[in-house]
Amino acid sequence: MSSGIGSNAMEQQITDRRRRSLSLIGAPSSAGAYAPGQERAPTALREAGLSERLRDHGIDVHDLGDVESFRWQADRNNPRAMNAATVVRTARSTATLVEKALRSGSTALVLGGDCTVELGTVAGALRSSEDVGLLYIDLDTDLNTPMSTTDGALDWMGVAHMLGVPDTVPQIVECGSRTPLLRPEQLFYFAIDNVEPFERQLIRELGIESIPLAQVVPDPAMAAQKVIEEWGCKFERLLIHLDVDVLDFVDMPLAENTRRHVGLKFDELVAALRVLLTAPNWSALTICELNPDHGAKDGSTLRTFVGALCEAIAAAFRFPR
Repeated sequence: MSSGIGSNAMEQQITDRRRRSLSLIGAPSSAGAYAPGQERAPTALREAGLSERLRDHGIDVHDLGDVESFRWQADRNNPRAMNAATVVRTARSTATLVEKALRSGSTALVLGGDCTVELGTVAGALRSSEDVGLLYIDLDTDLNTPMSTTDGALDWMGVAHMLGVPDTVPQIVECGSRTPLLRPEQLFYFAIDNVEPFERQLIRELGIESIPLAQVVPDPAMAAQKVIEEWGCKFERLLIHLDVDVLDFVDMPLAENTRRHVGLKFDELVAALRVLLTAPNWSALTICELNPDHGAKDGSTLRTFVGALCEAIAAAFRFPR
């Protein structure tokens, strides 16, 4: 594992460019989801003023557009791994844009889409450096496989496919430039709480590091700082996955999953995110599982989310890196 970013003049130049350049990438797919909705999130986030608010903070925003859109549909021919071919296509298209952003020296902001979009972010980052770490912010671990669950929703299985665990779908596991995409030591779970017995056993067997929800809530900023210092700083590129399902649905009703009174309060998530994004090697943030149908009818909930997200990103760009 390399010493991380800043080891030579070229890396320092790229770091300096990251401070002021952000590339937006839309991945409007709900192929791996339980139902439609998330495929409309990239458009909804843009319409809520994402680019404009980032630019208001002095950030140089480049919108690289969207990959092909896909609205969830029941895949009766593959009931245990629905829409797998589309998940692969979306991941590969997303990877191409992520690679373009990172090679230009920009930080990537990927707007999903369901959680399988992260396969594309990881695959794209690996094309410019194999020394990546994935910080996964989610109540769930997404370590199920088509054999451990019967619901067929691949967004509950994305990490299992990144790690190439047994009984996963070969075409998804092989969607990137290397197989598997990640080794267990390249993954860290942040604020997990809903862990199936099958997943818990895998975490133990693979030695995956994590900090559970109960340990994040008392001081989210301190928890985030500890993760950066003890784990995140090891890698040349740090990728952050934000599943909006991590939020208490009543407090911030935007997620695909409507679990109530479970998860981080919105201000707790923002406090953690503001710290995590200051990591000097932060290279990409992927936002998934956001359903624009949820929240206030007038769009104010989504605008609140976008405003806080932009402020966190802007604060990170101002932070000495």
